[in-house]
Amino acid sequence: MTAWLKILLLLILGGILSTLGDRLGSRVGKARLSIFKLRPKSTAILITVFTGSIISAISFATMVVFDRDLRIGLFQLEDIREKITESEKELKKLEKNLYALRSGNVVISSGQTLATNTIKINKNNDIKKIIESLLQQANFYAFNLVKTNQSKYRRILLVRKDDIEKLESKIADNRSWVVSIKSAGNILRGENYVYAFPEVTLNKIITRQGEIIALENIYLSKSDSESISKKINLLLASTLAEVRRRGSLSSELKINANQINSLGKYLVKRKYGDFQIIARALDNSQSADKVSISLELKSLENNLINKTK
Repeated sequence: MTAWLKILLLLILGGILSTLGDRLGSRVGKARLSIFKLRPKSTAILITVFTGSIISAISFATMVVFDRDLRIGLFQLEDIREKITESEKELKKLEKNLYALRSGNVVISSGQTLATNTIKINKNNDIKKIIESLLQQANFYAFNLVKTNQSKYRRILLVRKDDIEKLESKIADNRSWVVSIKSAGNILRGENYVYAFPEVTLNKIITRQGEIIALENIYLSKSDSESISKKINLLLASTLAEVRRRGSLSSELKINANQINSLGKYLVKRKYGDFQIIARALDNSQSADKVSISLELKSLENNLINKTK
């Protein structure tokens, strides 16, 4: 609805309702009616005021019904303002990241782990020295990424004092913790400082030696070299997803690449048979460890024969 049409509709509606209100007030005045024990003249005034309120309410309701912009402005304006504010903040973050990418080489990304260590404090440990040692590791790693070979080594890692105090308080018990120092933002080559923060996770057993982590069935009569490769990759992805679900902080598995190639070649050459590929843990691992696995092949046909005997 155009603005002129809205104005015209409002004028017509106001004219009709005001005429009706005037006639109603005149009739009430002539009839000398009395409401709430008021005098007839006061009653007529009261009805006129009430009629005027009704006119305003109907006009307003009509505009709300027919004008979508007005409805949004009245009932959704605050939500829209909040969304705009949040969008502006996100846009500023994106602009900063884009500027960083255009201005130089990002050598450390936001949230990237600079150093990780498993820490278990006892009475004989100096907690401050242990944390300082971890910070030095993170600083050395960050410095080598950020600086050129001609740069003089120095402390460029900055961690808030209250974050360090919270870290000391949290790991002070006799439990085992995994402490990671992570970058607080994107860092370009040549920058003078790297802002970081500690992330603490309770250390726990992820895998036990010999346990099966994941498995995948494969039917060679319906498979070619490409589908076999996909099956093996799917098994590895499932294995990594499972150890991450259990709490592993590692982003990759430790596995012999030659074993994967040999297994793939064997299955392609075999061309027939139903098998189960098993991903088995080679040893015990904890939260910060890279999980070592081996792949095993098990015939499903032998199992089926044994079950039917």
